[in-house]
Amino acid sequence: MAPSIKFTDQLAAFCKTAAQLAKREDADALLFLLEGSTDWGKLRGATGQLHVLVSSDRTQHLAKAEDFGFDTIELNIPDSPVYERLTQSLLEAVAEDLIAPEACVVALYSGFEVGTIDSISVIRLDEHLGRLTVHDLWQLDTKVPTETLKTAVDLAVAIGREGREGKPVGTLFVVGEHRRVLKHCYPLGFDPVRGYGANERQLKDAKVRESIKEIAQLDGALIVAADGAVAAACQYVSAPAADISLSKGLGARHWAAAAISRATKAIAISVSESNGTVRLFQNGEVMLRIEPFRRAMKWKDFEYEPPAGKDKD
Repeated sequence: MAPSIKFTDQLAAFCKTAAQLAKREDADALLFLLEGSTDWGKLRGATGQLHVLVSSDRTQHLAKAEDFGFDTIELNIPDSPVYERLTQSLLEAVAEDLIAPEACVVALYSGFEVGTIDSISVIRLDEHLGRLTVHDLWQLDTKVPTETLKTAVDLAVAIGREGREGKPVGTLFVVGEHRRVLKHCYPLGFDPVRGYGANERQLKDAKVRESIKEIAQLDGALIVAADGAVAAACQYVSAPAADISLSKGLGARHWAAAAISRATKAIAISVSESNGTVRLFQNGEVMLRIEPFRRAMKWKDFEYEPPAGKDKD
């Protein structure tokens, strides 16, 4: 059973400090990451009119928090590290339109002792969520080279963030196993990459990436070989979608991404037209989700040696 978080003098002091930080940093919200219930009335009194988000794995507590005017975020990653729970909370908050992708948030959480709010952080979402590590891609456990995945993800994020000519753009990349993938596809019409040599279709070429941004406005998926060459464009993906379950609100593009990643060992990368969110699918499931930001995403180095025989590069 989750511990009840007592509203102690220490918690009251943290709320006061958080309110001061929010004012100084011009923060958009306070985020409380809680393992259990608390005295919601006292918490409301201590935070005043500030926009407060409450995040927890305990759904029974969230209903009570809503009664006091708090926006709530339901998590489903119990026993995960604090960093992962904070990150997921912020992602969900953006997805639910509770805060903007570029928001500044003051977060309060139990960093050392369960059941005690003992840590506070100022988080700028475009910095905190706009970075990935190579380890994030290694968790996909795929034979597609890491550099190819990084290039495709960067391009997808750029499309989601920039759109084209002021208009939002949604698209789908299917990376790896292109020959098997194409067996589940058929062209929707003119294929703008057909007839070009492999070197003229490489995503590592900046000119090719700019051209792909134009092509992304057309209907259909872009099929990318493991070496980074665009094998085909404007492809209708038709793969069996049995036993696939996705969150409500995800449309045909995401179902196609889930289906093709289940039918093959390819990684599908979808860009949502509605909000620019990028999702990476593997084996029919969303493995990574990246929110669009005004600034380009930065890759952080991650010092880690993969197990012997598992070379991703």
